[in-house]
Amino acid sequence: MAKLPFSFYQGTDVNLLAQQLLGKVLYTRLGDEITAGIIVETEAYKGVEDRASHAYGGRLTNRTQTMYERGGISYVYLCYGIHHLFNVVTAPEGVPHAVLVRGLEPLQGLELMLARRKMLVLKPNLTAGPGALAMAMGIDRSLNAKDLLGDEIWLEDQGALLSEPEIVSCPRVGVDYAGEHALLPWRYYVKGNRYVSKPNR
Repeated sequence: MAKLPFSFYQGTDVNLLAQQLLGKVLYTRLGDEITAGIIVETEAYKGVEDRASHAYGGRLTNRTQTMYERGGISYVYLCYGIHHLFNVVTAPEGVPHAVLVRGLEPLQGLELMLARRKMLVLKPNLTAGPGALAMAMGIDRSLNAKDLLGDEIWLEDQGALLSEPEIVSCPRVGVDYAGEHALLPWRYYVKGNRYVSKPNR
């Protein structure tokens, strides 16, 4: 199957891209070890105008620099000093849009994912939640600012087509600091999928 093309990531409607990423497949290759999962939950972060975004108000730091690069690279950061979170940088250079990947349905490399998560049997929490899925996929800061058309971390379109009724939109998780922007329905997930991080509404 084909990797998502560079043009896919250049769109300026980050909410549309967050929805279009549902059903796409995320891969990591670390050495000879390949893991993959189907994206089932995302959140959109709309750059300088979004109070929940790291780049709100044009904030530019060593951490957020990656968000200002042209779309099609990874943005991986450490949350609360514990969890690595994986984001897809979108939009042209200078427009710091990003999509957080919050839930994956395991597709390839299940034994490796379980080992990384120190789990013995498959349960939804293996890859439900951004910190869990990053650990299962072997994603840490070493994969920050990587080309998503490269050979370490990439996304593929394997033909999954989701209809509008299959996609739920609701407020994002854990962004209470964003005030009224915390209420924006910019979290998207596949209705009824067991690998969605928070209970389906």
